[in-house]
Amino acid sequence: MTPLLSRVIGTIRQHELASRGASVVAAVSGGSDSVALAALLREADEAGELRLVALAHFDHGLRGEAAAADARFCADLAARFGLPIEIGRGDVRELARSRHLSLEDAARQARYAFLDTVRARFGADRMAVGHTREDQAETFLLRMIRGAGTRGLAAIHPRVGSVIRPLLDCSRGELQHFLANRGLTYCEDLSNADRRITRNRLRHEVLPLLRREFNPSLDATLAREAIVAREDAAYLEQLAAEVRPQLTAPVPGGYRVPAAAVLETPRPLARRVLRDLLVELAGERFIGFEHVDAVLRVCAEAGRVDLPGQFAERIGREVVLMHRPAGSARALQATAAGFAEPLPVPGEVAWPEAGWRVSASLAISGAEGYLPGALSGGGAAALIDREVVGDGLLVRSRQRGDRFRPAGLQGHQKLQDFLVNRKVARQNRDQVPLVVDAENRIIWVAGHRLAEEFRVTDQTAGMVILKLEACGGRA
Repeated sequence: MTPLLSRVIGTIRQHELASRGASVVAAVSGGSDSVALAALLREADEAGELRLVALAHFDHGLRGEAAAADARFCADLAARFGLPIEIGRGDVRELARSRHLSLEDAARQARYAFLDTVRARFGADRMAVGHTREDQAETFLLRMIRGAGTRGLAAIHPRVGSVIRPLLDCSRGELQHFLANRGLTYCEDLSNADRRITRNRLRHEVLPLLRREFNPSLDATLAREAIVAREDAAYLEQLAAEVRPQLTAPVPGGYRVPAAAVLETPRPLARRVLRDLLVELAGERFIGFEHVDAVLRVCAEAGRVDLPGQFAERIGREVVLMHRPAGSARALQATAAGFAEPLPVPGEVAWPEAGWRVSASLAISGAEGYLPGALSGGGAAALIDREVVGDGLLVRSRQRGDRFRPAGLQGHQKLQDFLVNRKVARQNRDQVPLVVDAENRIIWVAGHRLAEEFRVTDQTAGMVILKLEACGGRA
């Protein structure tokens, strides 16, 4: 048994990914990680550790003949290993359009739904996927940059349900060396070199710099940090579950929480309880640190704050958290925490008292069908690349520390400086609507400028058009 195989089996045992003799299907894309996964699990099968019963490959319908070539390669690999293979295909663009998802999120949903169907068809106990130590490091760093807490910094879990990741302790270089020694080839996905995608920029630019200049063992370091964050998060969540019954009481459309008790609860536990309540009322992708912080301020100082899909208001000794449907006609209220409202696609958010409405819809023609100003976002409309929008849109007011890279300009700029340069009066700056993504990155300073990374390009496959219109109150 090779040292690499011993380590993979050690990972399976340490994290209880599969019991001895369990049946496993391996997901293969044709890339080096997944081919190594299939080969290592085949050797683990020969060693009597588990039973590799099949391979599964999913074509997302995005890459034409290149994807067809990958499917043929995976079929040949299965034949070489003497295993059956299930090959599925989906229309991910249509799924993204119909469910108002990012292309990446739609691809993930379609892929894992297919993989689970294959696992069930073969009666397998587990579905194995080929995430590596580099994938773990990239995910950890991405979430740290975007401001995740311990729950987010836990990054990629070794097991989620029936999906297991036996290669999390292996580096991509080790796997490619293993394949070379076995005379096994793999496919290169050219989309992994597209540096418009944030993860690819991190992989090809940021991480190499950090390894070279600061820590050559950075991937292992970040992977260890993810383990620590995962263990810390699990412990704190267990404690939060124990105190939640004392801090919450369900009411129609929301919850009541005793303000004093929340403030007396250790802050890490109170934050977790409140975040879980907010997520239940609005959805995971819309809730961030600032929203939990706003509820804590209401607990301490009274008042009311509007939040994505809901509001929090101090009534006597309690704070009520109440659901508010997205896009409701009720006006948003500017508070100490500002305004924030999910923006469906298609859909709109209106604030009549400030005199504006922001809408989003799928563009049905090429960029040439819209005013030139829509390409830079310098007017009442803005075209954005559907594929890089992420998991959802939000319209909010400015926040301390906001920065973005205005389209056509070099480097990032403080939003405060941008608004001053645009001669937006001080008293109006808090009422300028900002369209942001699920990671709180500014997409469009409505009526003024798009962020560079969200502009459409010659490679843009789908677009969303954002519009700023006058309504109600002030024109």
